[in-house]
Amino acid sequence: MSQTITLYVDGACKGNPGLGGWGAYIIMGNNDEHKICGGEAETTNNRMELTAAIEGIAFCPVEAKLIIWTDSIYVKRGITEWIEGWKKKNWKDVKNPDLWKKLDSVCKNRDIEWNWIKGHSGHAGNEMADQLANLGVEQTLSKIKNGTLVTTTNNAEPDDIVDKKKDEKDWLLDDPFGFDLAESDLEDEMLIDEEIIVTQTFEQDVEVSNSEQNLISFAQNMHPQIVITPATLDLQGPRQLILDTETTGFYYQDGDRIIEVGALEMINRKLTGSSIHIYINPEKPVGDSENVHGISDDFLKDKPKYNEIADVLFDYLKGAEIIAHNATFDMNFLNMEFKRSGLQTLSEVCEVTDTLALAKRKHPGQKNSLDALVRRYEVPQRDRTFHGALLDAEILSDVYLAMTGGQVLLDIDASTVTQDQFNEQKYRQPINLELPVIMPSSDELSAHENWVKQFQEKHSETCLFAK
Repeated sequence: MSQTITLYVDGACKGNPGLGGWGAYIIMGNNDEHKICGGEAETTNNRMELTAAIEGIAFCPVEAKLIIWTDSIYVKRGITEWIEGWKKKNWKDVKNPDLWKKLDSVCKNRDIEWNWIKGHSGHAGNEMADQLANLGVEQTLSKIKNGTLVTTTNNAEPDDIVDKKKDEKDWLLDDPFGFDLAESDLEDEMLIDEEIIVTQTFEQDVEVSNSEQNLISFAQNMHPQIVITPATLDLQGPRQLILDTETTGFYYQDGDRIIEVGALEMINRKLTGSSIHIYINPEKPVGDSENVHGISDDFLKDKPKYNEIADVLFDYLKGAEIIAHNATFDMNFLNMEFKRSGLQTLSEVCEVTDTLALAKRKHPGQKNSLDALVRRYEVPQRDRTFHGALLDAEILSDVYLAMTGGQVLLDIDASTVTQDQFNEQKYRQPINLELPVIMPSSDELSAHENWVKQFQEKHSETCLFAK
């Protein structure tokens, strides 16, 4: 059986064009990891994204199966959808044809699965690739300062340059076989299609409640790496928070600490779009747990300590129903951390629902891990090479809805249905009808007997009606 290798590739650019870097995080079997990076003095983000993919693939054996994750829609759709059309038109009007040709060449005779992943969403593999790309920028800048690298333009053009003749509204603008669109435009299209909300800048085009906006502002002022996303749906009802944590180990009693918290808000069985995501410096080595979550000591060294984020996290969580898989584990750690920070334990201000206990009641004697439930309920697969808190919370929200789903009233706002109305809909009213019975006439009976006799003569057996 051929080896399976997972790659995370990313590019970075300081300017467009400008100083750029690329990075590839390569995970082989037996926890064998490789981190490669590089850069150019004058380039674009698109070129660096392509270079990261080219270098990452070239690093791997030809016979291996490659699973590639990129946050560039430009790269993913280009290599899987558009490139054959570009070849047919001999690369006319295509940007970066040199790199597309290299990528096409290095992919030949390989088994490759291409995947897109949302950038800067807390996924450990993507974050590592991003760090490597920025390291490539730093190394390139250092070479320039040392005089070991001569800056050249490399014919780099800004990714968002479009010919003037393309300003007019024309169906050709959306023709993937005709033009190499700017990545920013492609990402906008994909984000709209998949209803993904970009949370890093907090520049939402939705109304945010004053209390929520105050919490966001407070969080940003307290530490820039606290990420709170405002709700995009204005829903009324009790708050449920689908929550997950990552830790340095299994035993809070022995000094293990939380290193990541992620939670998604749900009201009336709908995700509101609001979430919180924080990486935390545990003030101790992560140890072997890095093999599970992929979060390294180096990554966490500039992250806030728990007591720096405790107030913001506590204000976001308090009063809600916490839904977690093996909730005892998460709640023990959260209670311990909040108590160390001088706050109440979370159990005092929140109800808790354990989806593991719920699954065991519904499926006794079966495997009830999150992965097993994903398969059982046919929840859409995500990349889980590493267990990220926000990623696992997103998966758990789908599993929870599937496990607790039942028949609901159609086209009726459940919050406006009274008990009397519900009782009317719940029970059927009996209907008494006397159905007329029409007897056959003598002619119809005679015709039927003749047909039965003809059937018996033709088939040499008695008709079913005559038995």
